[in-house]
Amino acid sequence: MNNQNLSIDNLPDLLTVREVAQILRVSPLTIKRWGKRGKLPAIRINSRGDRRYKKEAVLWLLGIQQKTTV
Repeated sequence: MNNQNLSIDNLPDLLTVREVAQILRVSPLTIKRWGKRGKLPAIRINSRGDRRYKKEAVLWLLGIQQKTTV
């Protein structure tokens, strides 16, 4: 996803570390730290363990959406 297409209105359900960092205007390392602390839980995919983040969790951090318990 490139910078021009990244808007809150058309976010995919799962976001990469880089996409979340861009949305929240913090570094990718900060996103990884937040994951370790439980502030922004990551979903691990594939054999490499790449991180993905739920759109709802990112929007909740922005104060746009209420946190849901799943």
